[in-house]
Amino acid sequence: MHERQYLVDELTKHDTWRMFNIMAEFVEGFDVLPEVYPAVTIFGSARSPRNSHTYKTTEKVARLLVEQGFNVISGGGPGVMEAANKGAAEAEGKSVGLHIHLPKEQKPNKYANVRIDFKYFFIRKVMFVKYAVAYIIMPGGFGTLDELFEALTLIQTKRIKSFPVILIDSTYWKGLIDWIRGTLIKEHSIDESDLELMNLVDAPEDAIRIIKRRVIV
Repeated sequence: MHERQYLVDELTKHDTWRMFNIMAEFVEGFDVLPEVYPAVTIFGSARSPRNSHTYKTTEKVARLLVEQGFNVISGGGPGVMEAANKGAAEAEGKSVGLHIHLPKEQKPNKYANVRIDFKYFFIRKVMFVKYAVAYIIMPGGFGTLDELFEALTLIQTKRIKSFPVILIDSTYWKGLIDWIRGTLIKEHSIDESDLELMNLVDAPEDAIRIIKRRVIV
């Protein structure tokens, strides 16, 4: 495995010229993404197969979003990201893929009709949140959890304006919600009202209703 893939580690060294690459990624995102407003960002596992319930549900929610006047942003890769871009593109909406270069797993899907490539996760994460009017969180792994909790932290600390954060699939997310309620709230690590920052649903139509009720575009 090539050492140059460890981009964050490389930032600790003396190659300050790398800041120009970072600036360039910010500039491209800021230049392109205002054109996709209003957009909903959909997160979820890169490993969800195309015949899975999660993949098909994601396709449906993306299609419904476009039908209601929203565009869709995903990470641009396979699995849930592909399903989000496919549903949006087939509904003739703007289907945005914010693709990250990784040594495995993250090949770009063919359905994003607006695509930006990133080397740096932190820049990509700024674009996800800056240009979204809502987050939809499908079943996923570490990356999905990272995006979920970053959004909740930014909303909780009032660093961004509150927007809907919707988890789809109560069976998948039940254990996490139970742990938050039974451990974090019980230990006073968060307030009980912080649970209200999230919405848990099963049907794509319920997610759309929450967004339509709370988002004014």
